[in-house]
Amino acid sequence: MPIQRRALLGSLLAAPALAQGLNEEQRAEVLGILRRALREDPSILREALAAMEAAEENARAEAQRSAIRANADALLRQEGDPVRGNPQGRVTVVEFFDARCGYCKSLHPTMEELLRRNRDIRLVLKDLPILGPNSVLASRALLAAQRQGRHAQLYDALMRLREEAAEPVIRREAERAGLEWQRLRREMDEPAISRRIDANIALARALDIQGTPALVIGDTIIPGAVELAQLEAAVAAIR
Repeated sequence: MPIQRRALLGSLLAAPALAQGLNEEQRAEVLGILRRALREDPSILREALAAMEAAEENARAEAQRSAIRANADALLRQEGDPVRGNPQGRVTVVEFFDARCGYCKSLHPTMEELLRRNRDIRLVLKDLPILGPNSVLASRALLAAQRQGRHAQLYDALMRLREEAAEPVIRREAERAGLEWQRLRREMDEPAISRRIDANIALARALDIQGTPALVIGDTIIPGAVELAQLEAAVAAIR
């Protein structure tokens, strides 16, 4: 980018802050220069907007990296979190998911393949029920299923489910997964289950996670149902 064009772009980005330190005549002169430049070359505005978006994205990414470091224990070492893959794996991936989320369901076979192909990955699952009451119900069932040692079976069933996860459906899938329903239903309402869900929601807010699925790999948050190649590249980068 030519020096003059770079200077104009910088002036455009800095215009609000710059204007505060000028008198009325100086502000008018600066704004006049910028208006003339924009008339002569409107692409400067597009570049300025792109630069602003990039700066905002960089700032958000850095804030997320700081939040990941500050919440490392809650992310990686929270006692009781469901773990898949290799419990002693040297690479930890954290997945925030909603059991009713269609994107989470589409990511499920990708994550299974990731674990199959990479035997050193420890996958930590964080329930984040953000899609309504049935999402909360499903999260409660999953967390309570841990007490009967059948979390993985119920998790797989709910991820493959293509109907609404209302209570009768959850009961059917729980019983198919070998869970004792009356015990499960009783334990789903215990305060300890509510505290775990609340803690996951608070952690997601601290990390500025705005939807599911969201994967934390190293100091990076990867949103959405991404491809296997992207996941393996992110894992390889922190090995």
